[in-house]
Amino acid sequence: MTRFIVAVGSTRRPKLNAVRDALDAFAPLLAPSAVFEVTGAEVPSGVSHTPASREELMLGARRRVEALMEVAAKQSENWSYFVGLEGGLEVALERDFHAGESHRRVFLESWAYVSDGARGFYGRSGAVEMPQTLAAEVLDCGVELSVAIDRFAGEAGIRDAQGAWGVLSRNLISRQEAFRVAVIAAFAPFYNAKAYHRTAASAGM
Repeated sequence: MTRFIVAVGSTRRPKLNAVRDALDAFAPLLAPSAVFEVTGAEVPSGVSHTPASREELMLGARRRVEALMEVAAKQSENWSYFVGLEGGLEVALERDFHAGESHRRVFLESWAYVSDGARGFYGRSGAVEMPQTLAAEVLDCGVELSVAIDRFAGEAGIRDAQGAWGVLSRNLISRQEAFRVAVIAAFAPFYNAKAYHRTAASAGM
């Protein structure tokens, strides 16, 4: 039986479980008769502790994958897929044309980047809007989101439990679930390759 190892650039439980849950959904489409295993390795993202833009989120996810590839090469690991996960903020300015002003709105997002060593693709969760006070503590005061959300909720260790997603959605969407969606989206060009090839061909690429 064919065995694929999926390497994740983290050892945190919500991230590893998110990848496992995502694989349960699409593994039969990717390789019907194969067995998939998930392994985690702590690697640097190369971005700030709380990315504050879509570009930084994407960069962090991709750099984790690049770091995983370096680890695989140095240790002669036979990893089939590499997954980088990055959570953080996206800042948007909402224009009020009547008042002639712009208001900052901040959203929590979860991103994934997946590569088979040759090709790589991104996926993203949905977004949930941050309370202004919480957003200000992170963006204006420089407090790490994991610290700020613990203070905001009056709990400890939220990052390794429901995450900020769970706090803001009253646990209707957990951090793990947000990353699961991002991973499923990022893997789409692999398990649905025909659709992506057809799109490229029809565009004359």
